[in-house]
Amino acid sequence: MALTFELDPKVDRTLRDGISGLWADVSNAGGAVGFVPPVTADEIRPELVKHLAAMAEGRTRLLVGYDEEGAVAATAFLTHNTHRLMGHWLWIYTVMVHPRHQGKGYGRDLMAAAAEGARGIDGIEAIRLTCRGGTGADRFYASCGYKEVGRVPGAIRVADGDDRDDIVMLLPLG
Repeated sequence: MALTFELDPKVDRTLRDGISGLWADVSNAGGAVGFVPPVTADEIRPELVKHLAAMAEGRTRLLVGYDEEGAVAATAFLTHNTHRLMGHWLWIYTVMVHPRHQGKGYGRDLMAAAAEGARGIDGIEAIRLTCRGGTGADRFYASCGYKEVGRVPGAIRVADGDDRDDIVMLLPLG
């Protein structure tokens, strides 16, 4: 069964807890979403609060995918670029699909829903993202139409002696 996507859902405690739990589960399964396992939902919460504050300020929009039971199963945050010369594209951050739902095509569905949401924002012509090298995420995003447009070697330090490239990718929406 497919996920049901909602752009700009009402944020309440259930949604916040669902996102924190998803983020911890994805991180602990090896997902490259800003943390290294092991991590708890409580450790993730301050980072989530930053996203929620940006939402409250109108700088960020949240896309949530719900599974058939109504649980948070996927997320992506669409963030406006605040630079006056770069307002025609936005960032996508914290792209996650719960590990129990991976391999079902939900990641592609999430990325398609994010692109559709971005197309509905006046003046937005492209989506930009970064991903951690060595995870295969760049191949996934390329299969969704994103093109690599830059790479910073060794920019992400996962652990002592384990530096990864920061890969920049772009999806034109035209």
